[in-house]
Order: sequence, then C-alpha cells, then structure tokens
Amino acid sequence: MYRRILGPVYDTEKENWRILTNKEIYAIVEKPTIIETIRSNRLRWFGHVQRMEENRIAKRVLYMNLGTTILRGRPRNRQQDEVREDGRIVGGEGWQEKVHNREEWKNLLRTARNRRILHVPME
Repeated sequence: MYRRILGPVYDTEKENWRILTNKEIYAIVEKPTIIETIRSNRLRWFGHVQRMEENRIAKRVLYMNLGTTILRGRPRNRQQDEVREDGRIVGGEGWQEKVHNREEWKNLLRTARNRRILHVPME
C-alpha cells in the first residue's frame, strides 16, 4: 500500500524513474513491519490466554499435544516455540511471570513496540 501511495521516484544519477525498495519504504514511513505486528499480536494473545482459567478451551488447545507422526528432517516450529522466543526478546528471562499482571504485561508490550525491540532488520 505504501509503495502505491509513495509512487515511483526519479533517480537523478541514472536519470530515470524507479520503484522504491521495501527497505526504502520502511525507512520513509517509519511504521512497524508485518513481522513486528505479528510478533506483537502473538504475544498479546498469549498473555490473554495465560490469564484465562485452566478449563477454558483456548488454554487447553494452546497446550494440547496431538501426538501426530514425526516427519523427517528439521522439526517445524510450534506456536509455543515462537511465543517463547518472542517473549525472551521482549522481557528477558523473567517474562513469563509478567504475563499474569495485566498492566505490567501491557506496559512491556507497549515498550517493545515503541522501542521496536521486535524489529527484524531487512536485508
């Protein structure tokens, strides 16, 4: 969407019009990338589910073991693995204790979003 809004730019060195790269677009608009948004929303959802009662369906599904057959090759990343990695990036070692305090968790996620802690640099 940003590429369409910003449109092509005139390159004075080559004296022609060109399309902006993703890296240039994100430098101009200074908005979070889709990866940052997904990581932030995943952590927000995890905090919500963790504060639920034990018998709720969403919490049972989060920790459910389906017992499927093991595929060859590298194991696929699970939702829990991704959340654990994102939580470690945002809150350090004690991030799982902060989930149960709603205000502290919201402040932690807000700080991570404002400081762009979940930012993945583009190549």
